[in-house]
Amino acid sequence: MDLKRARIGNIEVSYYDEGKGKPMILIHGFAGSKEYWDKIIPQLATENRVIAIDLPGHGKSGMSKDRYAIEDMAETIKELLDHLEVNKVTMFGHSLGGYITLAFAEAYPQYLNGFSLVHSTANPDSEEAKEARETNAKKIQEEGAESFIDGLSKKLFSPENTKVNAKEIDETVNIGLKTSEKGLVSALLAMKNRPDRNHVLKETNLPVLLIAGEQDQIIPPEKTFTVSTEKVKEKVIQNAGHMSMYEQPEELVKVMKDFLAEI
Repeated sequence: MDLKRARIGNIEVSYYDEGKGKPMILIHGFAGSKEYWDKIIPQLATENRVIAIDLPGHGKSGMSKDRYAIEDMAETIKELLDHLEVNKVTMFGHSLGGYITLAFAEAYPQYLNGFSLVHSTANPDSEEAKEARETNAKKIQEEGAESFIDGLSKKLFSPENTKVNAKEIDETVNIGLKTSEKGLVSALLAMKNRPDRNHVLKETNLPVLLIAGEQDQIIPPEKTFTVSTEKVKEKVIQNAGHMSMYEQPEELVKVMKDFLAEI
């Protein structure tokens, strides 16, 4: 896939733009990059225009300030879509990307045909989780990111998949280690400070797909499936943890394509 760059606001943003057809955009998770989607983009791009962005401070995208709120990252995505002259898109957000997707759906619903949370939640952090974000941010600032990324990688995949996905786990570690320390700290604090956005799921008139991993240790299904309306569809990916794009890519592609076909 061809790496593309664009000047968006005060930063250089790195992204993929593959295929032709109805546009969709993929938003990666914390300590990830657009490379998280490498296994599934070729299959999606046979029928769709697939855009995948590196969030500020992640992958090969820069930062123009020390702190980006979730809403700031949603605005960066909106500005990239404007740059690409894309006025309607279906958005899929993984984990942190899901938080950004909800912020985007709240602020810019006119840009969306529909949206999906992939191993994510509309809930805010608990007080315990907020404390952990602060602790981890401080640890990264004082000790660097290596031990933090190593520990995180062990929780991303289902315990049952650690052997079969050993190569993919190494890939996620390498992607995480490429993330700037400033980007990691900024994203941790953005996640800590994000609000409850269950009202977005309750009030939206857009089609919504909630995807959960059966064995997700980060965001279990019950934290993904927080709202039930006619507009909201739920799907559990079996034998997957937090990383179905690596653990069960064929199943994830099928679920995504089925959703795209319906909207």
